[in-house]
Amino acid sequence: MIQPAFGLCAHCLKSSKPPSILRQKKRFPHLPFRSLQTQQFQPFAPPSPSSLGKPKPAKNYPRTRRWLRRLIYLALGTGVLYGVDRQFYASSISRSARTFGLGLIVALDYKINFRPNPPLAASIPALHARNAERLAGLLQSNGGLYLKIGQAIAMQSAVLPPEFQKMFAKMFDDAPQNDWKDVEQVIREDFGRSPEEVFGVSFNGDPNKGVMERTARASASVAQVHWARLQDGTELAVKVQKREIAHQVGWDLWSFKVVAKIYTYWFDLPLYSLVPFITERLMLETDFVNEADNAERMGQLVAGEPRLRDKVYVPKVYRDLSSTRVMTAEWIEGVRLWDKEHLTKPWVGRWRQGSPGCHGAALDPPKQEEVAEIVRSNLMDERLKPDRDWWKGKDGQGGLGLSLKDVMTTMIDLFSAQMFLWGWVHCDPHPGNIFIRRLPSGKPELVLIDHGLYVHMKPDFRHQYCLFWKSLMTFDNKTLGEIVQGWGINNADIFASATLMRPYTGGDNSTSAEIRKGLTGKEQQERAYEMQQKMRKGIRDILGDEKKWPQELIFIGRNLRIVQGNNQFLGSPVNRIKITGNWASRSLVDSPDLSLSQRFKNLGNHLLFKFVLFGSDVYFYAAKIKQFFGAGGGMEDDMELQMKKIAKDFGVELNHGVFEG
Repeated sequence: MIQPAFGLCAHCLKSSKPPSILRQKKRFPHLPFRSLQTQQFQPFAPPSPSSLGKPKPAKNYPRTRRWLRRLIYLALGTGVLYGVDRQFYASSISRSARTFGLGLIVALDYKINFRPNPPLAASIPALHARNAERLAGLLQSNGGLYLKIGQAIAMQSAVLPPEFQKMFAKMFDDAPQNDWKDVEQVIREDFGRSPEEVFGVSFNGDPNKGVMERTARASASVAQVHWARLQDGTELAVKVQKREIAHQVGWDLWSFKVVAKIYTYWFDLPLYSLVPFITERLMLETDFVNEADNAERMGQLVAGEPRLRDKVYVPKVYRDLSSTRVMTAEWIEGVRLWDKEHLTKPWVGRWRQGSPGCHGAALDPPKQEEVAEIVRSNLMDERLKPDRDWWKGKDGQGGLGLSLKDVMTTMIDLFSAQMFLWGWVHCDPHPGNIFIRRLPSGKPELVLIDHGLYVHMKPDFRHQYCLFWKSLMTFDNKTLGEIVQGWGINNADIFASATLMRPYTGGDNSTSAEIRKGLTGKEQQERAYEMQQKMRKGIRDILGDEKKWPQELIFIGRNLRIVQGNNQFLGSPVNRIKITGNWASRSLVDSPDLSLSQRFKNLGNHLLFKFVLFGSDVYFYAAKIKQFFGAGGGMEDDMELQMKKIAKDFGVELNHGVFEG
């Protein structure tokens, strides 16, 4: 429908009195309104070029285009780099980038917020918690040597904040294992032949050849272990390095050095001087020829020591089946040290009978018909090795029937001999690297595996370390001070307590007094912050002169801490400090590096020292009596409780079991 419209001429618009039509417009405002065109019609004509002025160039946004091109090139370059890194370098560059990025975030977080009242954190514990989670996540996601470094930190995490202790306990979980195709590729690269050709095994049921499991029996951060049985019946543990480790190790250690260098400068701690020695040890752990050398040398040392040769066993290495990334040794049947239940349950075997494989005894072969059936099924997760758990009894209630005291005595004897007599120290004696078997005599046999991480103590340093331990036991503070000063350590009290893993009460307690000074009357958070700052100074005092400091002490301390944790885990059945001190003194008599006159003089001192150890026995048996009546956990627990009390005064929480997790 066409709506009516109002129209006005120019004359009506100029009229002072509104015409009737205007009144109508007011009455009907919804109707459209237009005025009449009174000018003469002119056709549309475009303007002349001269009237338009000077032309302007079109906008092409050069900066935007340039940055867009840069973003495209960056994305393409990043994608190509990621692909190359993943394909040829086992993601080493990506792992290093993650390390630097997160290391920078953690450093900035502590630089900004580590103060009594953090500006960007609820409290100092909250600051520790979020950074512990970040670092633990980094180590687990990167895997490989990062897990090894995480385990090393976890072993010393008792001096870290509780938040770090909880997170780093997870470092001991089993690492994921690689697929068989990666294992096969490593063997082919090292030997130039297939696993079937190298080990003489068959995966299709050939009765004239041996067998091998393609699923690993154990997997750690650097390698995994497969069971194999040769055609002649010899059972092997084939340790194969994970394929990616060879590509990652150089980058990982380089990243470790760079981060340590930055933290040394930023936080004013003398850390970097220790890094070259640590990285050298970690690098040697990836060389299985070095591990084979260490295993054979330790086997020879044990065989030459009458006090240990019938108690300790080192598995035989098969050199013709080993390489830089593959180490083949005899298969070991035994009970892990952490299985306290099966170590102590009653023996159900025959009299004068040992557990399977004790002291190199032949193992019973698997049933051929069962092996053939599994092989014919072509299962990738086959289990060909017999269980050999007859010693548990039909109801599973049997065990090795061993004394934990005998087990721990053998262990402390072994590692004390390494430290004080031979100067060749296994630095990773955690429960996973120790098997226990029962000898026909009913005594325990300790089997030591994983010989990748060792440190060598030169004779002079070894003799000093023996004397250092004797001085600790006799409170000979003058000799103690002279020795540690020669090592570049400025604080004997703290170092003595760290070595004993109990408070050293023979000193002047000047360190404790200095740390507590000036803290009275302050708020708890401010007090804890200032004590941690003073403890940082204490660390600098311990490291002291970096050129004199024996770097072997890093890993010797690790060994002592793990052995102490083993004893504590088993309920402190022996006086660890007495046994260790006795070996330190006796080794100065037995050491072939000393002259006859020195050894004779040391013999007299050793006999006198034996009387001094009586005081340690009094402390030990007092702790055992308390433990018997349920008033304590044993000597190690009592000592750790004392250390916790002192450490709390220093602003450190010691509430972490070594093998928790």
